[in-house]
Amino acid sequence: MCLHFGENVNIIYGENAQGKTNILEALWLFTGLKSFRSSKDAEQVQFGREKAIIRVQFTADAMEQNAAIEFGEKKNVFLNEVKMNSVNALGESFHAIIFSPEHLSLIKGGPKERRQFCDSALCQIKPGFGEYLSKYKKNLAQRNAILKDYRYNSSIELVLDIFEENLAQLGTQIILQRKRYLEALQQYAEKIYAGISSGKEKIEILYRCCIEAEEKELKQVFLEALKKSREEDMQTLSTSVGPHRDDIEILINGISARKFGSQGQQRSAVLALKLGEANVLSKKTGQKPIALLDDVMSELDEMRQDYILHHIEGWQVFITCCDPHTILRLKEGKTFHIHQGKQIEET
Repeated sequence: MCLHFGENVNIIYGENAQGKTNILEALWLFTGLKSFRSSKDAEQVQFGREKAIIRVQFTADAMEQNAAIEFGEKKNVFLNEVKMNSVNALGESFHAIIFSPEHLSLIKGGPKERRQFCDSALCQIKPGFGEYLSKYKKNLAQRNAILKDYRYNSSIELVLDIFEENLAQLGTQIILQRKRYLEALQQYAEKIYAGISSGKEKIEILYRCCIEAEEKELKQVFLEALKKSREEDMQTLSTSVGPHRDDIEILINGISARKFGSQGQQRSAVLALKLGEANVLSKKTGQKPIALLDDVMSELDEMRQDYILHHIEGWQVFITCCDPHTILRLKEGKTFHIHQGKQIEET
């Protein structure tokens, strides 16, 4: 299937289980990040086939470019006909943000989902952030393993000191970068949510950090907290303080969106976070990412739907939905009717 998308809003519609979301997933994979549906590479290949290939032509850095991902026994990645060492290399040229119903866990779910949202966004604009996370997780696992033996052998305290020093160093950088990102995100998300709600509601994004200290003292306070928590942590064989325990709280008009927000408010809040993410990414990279919005219209009233259809200006947007009546309100853009994995109509 070959699709020629428009520069503005693109509506992909059809009944459930017809392959609409597959199109968004294919586009998302070119960011170099994992599937937002947690699909494995082997699941990208159709039953009875040995391999699958997805290709895209796009404009970036004022140049026409092309990329391809081949799934088979191995995954091969090409950018402008040149084979790349890793799919991550595509992320430097192809930028996108994704909203899907699964992302409602940003509001409804636990702290882990909200941390992952923030960290994934940072990985797109801060190439070194992923390395900080990886090293932090390795040192965290090492500390937890050492705690088991430390109960019976205090002579390994020096080794524990080393891993705690590393955790404090790496964790401080993770905390500071998260805070700075969320401050930037707040500026955009607040404006977007005000537009979605016609100015009737205000969104706030608060970083709930288990280490409270001024920036210049954060590392030392973190290190002291690790040492103080050793006895407790030995009982649970886990580390009770650090950015792996932090949370991000979303408020609407000063009230918890997770506890008291309606379905429409929660969906609107996630949408504001995602579109805010796109704006931050655009400012940092100098390029506007594409916006992939899967089933975004569900549980939104007509006023909020109209904002999405008509007030996201200057972006290339892809929206999937089932209800063709939504399409009729679209003033500018292209529509694609998908049935059984194939395009049967384009307008």
